[in-house]
Amino acid sequence: MRAIGIVLAGGNSSKMGILAEKRAVSAMPVAGSYRSVDFALSNMSNSHIQKVAVCTQFNARSLNQHLNSSKWWDFGRKQGGLFVLTPTITLENDSWYRGTADAIYQNMDFLKDSHEPYVIITSADCVYKMDYNKMLEQHIAKKADITVAYTHVPEHGDDLRRFGVLTMDEDGRIREFEEKPETADSSIINAGIYVIRRRLLIELLEKANSENRYDFVKDILVRYRETRLIYGYELKGYWSNIATVDSYFNTNMDFLRRDVRDYFFGDYDGIYSKIEDQPPAKYNPGASMKNALVSSGCIINGKVENSVLFRKVYVGANCVIRNSIILNDVYIGDNTVIENCIVESRGTIKANEVYKGEPGNIRIVIEENDRYRI
Repeated sequence: MRAIGIVLAGGNSSKMGILAEKRAVSAMPVAGSYRSVDFALSNMSNSHIQKVAVCTQFNARSLNQHLNSSKWWDFGRKQGGLFVLTPTITLENDSWYRGTADAIYQNMDFLKDSHEPYVIITSADCVYKMDYNKMLEQHIAKKADITVAYTHVPEHGDDLRRFGVLTMDEDGRIREFEEKPETADSSIINAGIYVIRRRLLIELLEKANSENRYDFVKDILVRYRETRLIYGYELKGYWSNIATVDSYFNTNMDFLRRDVRDYFFGDYDGIYSKIEDQPPAKYNPGASMKNALVSSGCIINGKVENSVLFRKVYVGANCVIRNSIILNDVYIGDNTVIENCIVESRGTIKANEVYKGEPGNIRIVIEENDRYRI
């Protein structure tokens, strides 16, 4: 093995609104049966990276439970494995992760105890498919200090102010790096994936910490773009960051397209996740389905169009669900209409209710789960 992996999954996003109040963004459900972190972990596994650490912090209980075993992603158990790294109070440190660089620095032992020469660093709130080995091969061929994966502005027209914008020369070396600019002349954005030599990473992190610098992008990439050889690597294919309500909704709706489903799940190197044993979806008399993604454990009695239903969703009789996302374990009573909404998990939607948002202004529905009250 030439590289170890580090997945940064500890952050919060205020732009996720109330969806991020009960879970980390990296634990958000995606595509019916997966979570956002599954895509980074599956890419690691498919790239034969057997030793992977996931840095968790904010609202991490659900995420940590999801990561309770390495077997779902087939990471090595004798010469590798999956390591969940949370902030730890020690005699030398009494703070949470203060940034992405600090999250790695506080787990420096993971780097120093490893023997692989390279490190793949990636965020856990992006949906994509990638062979990290190809990026590593370019990194070695160009004798780069750091390689940054880039893509172009997503087709949803996401706001450039959410991303780092890159400018490269003809050889692919990054010359300008503007993090979340107000205006930008380039449509090339940072995809949040990096390759760096392990010993160099240790050196840069120790220097940054000694100067009270804690952000990997601002305090390493931007700071050293002129003095270090930092190159770009184009990530081709689908890529989406889910850290806003609109991007999360659009990403899930993309999986209603056959080409997107085939891209992620049609090939041998697919996406893996923790398995939950549920019966197949059941469609009772009166159920009607049109362009819908329905997960295991669902029971459908009504009409579902252009929607994604996650596990254990019950749709009552004469219900109409259009252009919506229904998260796990939701009960929807009879004669209910839901359009352009995201319904939070473990909700109970009473009968004869109407919830409607607008395209581009998705409504988030949260109802208290009172199914089991006496």
